[in-house]
Amino acid sequence: MTKTASSILLMILVTATAAVRADETRIRRAVWDGQFYEQSPARLAAQVDGFIGAGTKLEAGRTPVVIIAPHAGYPYSGRVAGKAYATVAGADFETVVIVAPSHRAAYEGCSVDEFAGFATPLGVAPIDTDVIEALKKEAGFDYVAEAHASEHALEVQIPFIQRALPKAKIVPIIMGHQTKKTIQVLAEALIRVSKSKKILVVASSDMSHFLTKKEANVLDASTIALVKSLAIEQLIRKVERQENILCGGGPVMSALIYAQKKGPVEVEVLEYADSSEAGTPESKVVGYFSAAVSSKAGSEVSFSLSKDEKKELVRLARQAVQEAVESGLVLKYEPNISNLKVFKGGFVTLTKKGTLRGCIGFIEPIYPLCQTVIQAAYYAALEDRRFGPVTANELKDLEIEVSVLSPLTRITRHRPGRPEGPAPASGRRGKRLDPG
Repeated sequence: MTKTASSILLMILVTATAAVRADETRIRRAVWDGQFYEQSPARLAAQVDGFIGAGTKLEAGRTPVVIIAPHAGYPYSGRVAGKAYATVAGADFETVVIVAPSHRAAYEGCSVDEFAGFATPLGVAPIDTDVIEALKKEAGFDYVAEAHASEHALEVQIPFIQRALPKAKIVPIIMGHQTKKTIQVLAEALIRVSKSKKILVVASSDMSHFLTKKEANVLDASTIALVKSLAIEQLIRKVERQENILCGGGPVMSALIYAQKKGPVEVEVLEYADSSEAGTPESKVVGYFSAAVSSKAGSEVSFSLSKDEKKELVRLARQAVQEAVESGLVLKYEPNISNLKVFKGGFVTLTKKGTLRGCIGFIEPIYPLCQTVIQAAYYAALEDRRFGPVTANELKDLEIEVSVLSPLTRITRHRPGRPEGPAPASGRRGKRLDPG
């Protein structure tokens, strides 16, 4: 071999070695193996398979879009988590988005991972960098290194995903301060990125911490009831007050809002336990639960409102207009009708003696239907730029109409001599439509 050929071969080997090392530096290494879960690949696989095998699928025709799973050490909460992963095992999800709370870093918004993969004793789980970049663009999220350095709430979910959904990529997200704004921004971003991929969202959360067993069981039962009934606004208020109900309350709320935006959903609670069942004193326990959130095929198509529900929406719109005019505030309302909790777009139209007095609405389903009507009524009364604000003297003469929108669908248009195709979009996603 000539000296020149030897030099070229050496350069190739050095370059290849550097590339391998560079790629290895983009793999996040496990921190909690041997502590929260088994370090031996064989024992870990057997342990996780046992947890998942103890669970069951949901009834035929019901597809989970979200699961809720705890994040304690596997001896404490692995059995509970396994019930959630059993409902999705073997499904054809392309990507699993894990949303966990930050236990060790304080910051606003959410942190999304920037690595190429996450290594556990079971191998490297590939990270969906396309979805990561889309979330950064849609929600303005970034990478917070200290958040991801040693967050167990995220890491303990990955071995379950590797065994239940071995072909799926993952998207690790860690939520900082659990505010209503961050919860909503994440949910809306997830809806937008999920339109091009089949995505499962995993919300990582334990329940109450360090109460007596009796106190914990009572409080956790109350929280589970709120989750099951999709009392999202009430739960968000508790989360923002930092009540001792769900350490991952923000991730759970984002996941529930995301699920509701995809259509009518049902929460099925799969398992509840507390740490005393694994041997901790009953004087100080941590609660765990798992749940699956699913929608039935075709449920969006079959959505309809009863006569009484329609009357309630008109009544709600009128009450919201009156509140806006008399106090300048947005009406507070807690729905107890399931159809009013479904995320829907809609308009509120005000007329006075047959003449338009205000009309504003939301094309996209960014709020539950009741909140869509309340917000649209407020804006129609006070902020339709074509008219002055409605006055108190006008209230008795107003007629109010509520329009509920069906889901958005892509349309095509055709002009002679031009190929058919999707109508071009502006690239902007308006939340409120102000006619005129």
